[in-house]
Amino acid sequence: MPEKYKVKDISLADRGKLAVEWAEQNMPVLRLIRERFQKEKPLKGVRIAACMHVTKETAVLMLTLRDGGAEIALAASNPLSTQDHVAAYLAKEGIHVYAWRGMSEKDYFAAIASAASMGPDVTMDDGADLTVMLHKVALGEARGIDYEIGSKVLSSSIVEKIRGGTEETTTGVIRLKALQKEGKLLYPVFAVNDSLTKFMFDNRFGTGQSSIDGILRATNILLAGKNVVVAGYGWVGRGIAWRARGMGARVTVVEVDPVRALEAYYEGFYVTDMSSAAETGDVFITATGNTDVIRAEHLLKMRDGAILANAGHFNVEISVRDLERIAVGSRDINENVREYRLPNGRKVYLIGEGRLVNLAAAEGHPSEVMDLSFANQALAVETIVKKWEKLDKKVYKLPRSIDNRVALLKLKALGVRLERLTEEQKKYLESWSG
Repeated sequence: MPEKYKVKDISLADRGKLAVEWAEQNMPVLRLIRERFQKEKPLKGVRIAACMHVTKETAVLMLTLRDGGAEIALAASNPLSTQDHVAAYLAKEGIHVYAWRGMSEKDYFAAIASAASMGPDVTMDDGADLTVMLHKVALGEARGIDYEIGSKVLSSSIVEKIRGGTEETTTGVIRLKALQKEGKLLYPVFAVNDSLTKFMFDNRFGTGQSSIDGILRATNILLAGKNVVVAGYGWVGRGIAWRARGMGARVTVVEVDPVRALEAYYEGFYVTDMSSAAETGDVFITATGNTDVIRAEHLLKMRDGAILANAGHFNVEISVRDLERIAVGSRDINENVREYRLPNGRKVYLIGEGRLVNLAAAEGHPSEVMDLSFANQALAVETIVKKWEKLDKKVYKLPRSIDNRVALLKLKALGVRLERLTEEQKKYLESWSG
């Protein structure tokens, strides 16, 4: 690795320590795993290259893995999501951190290459940028800035020692499954995102709350009475839609999947296409994992003062390219909001450059919900280390036993008592005769 760490300001470490300690208080499941890892050292000698949002919650995960015996290099998974005080604290704690808020595209991919240059045994990803860079270099797929930067630092043989990886988010899993479909996935990856204790809670409750939080912090608008348009009714979209309605908004859902559209309709939301929704919306939130969900034809139909926010992983859902092309002028309203003047005289407002609104304009998910997701991450890494020789080069779901284990630990921490089946009930459920 070229440097032990690269952060904005190492003097912020003391402030970062306080933030991480606060997060850990609200992450009881990961805390229990960390205590076990400290005793058992299941990751002794394992090198982990991670590309994650550098937040106080991620810090608790990194320290858990470190206490399990791992050496860790961490890069940011978004140019705007790094909490600089947390990055500084992790660097002080011996984690090789390459992350700061406000990275350029070149800085961003150079940081990922720096983390990967450690020669990892395990990769940990949020959006698959690290995994894709490694695969492009290994396969010699000479396209994109990630290959251009990665190929200068990394050897094409770097993936040969990688035992497996993990992926945190829906977008990343989609990319990895595409690699697998083409027969190009070079090592096994656990889709942590597909675990019940991840997507049912992190995606729905975590993103639902934190996306609304980011919009309100950036704009300070009153959500009650607003027409909020949510594009996508997966777990993230439905979480946002329900939170917005709970705050008094009138919510419209835009969806391409007929089953999800029908579900949204019967759950009380107005459902239509983006062309129609564009004419009536006050706030637009994308959560699809796809590109160009909002584009020029929609932007030109929007009301004066419409607010645009993205809750998907990459900044492609709102076509910033189209917005900049058709705008006759623009200016920054505050750190996180940019105003665009359209040729029809109307103005629209883009939050956080169209990047993840909950991290660009707020602090990301609450610690309590990341406790579940990152418990799955820690246990996934442990599973890879123990069982990698038996794994094929494909995308795996974590075993249901891990989901149950994480849920039971969380329920115990919450003081919730779980009902148990009697022996008679067990026999009844196993009987075919009634």
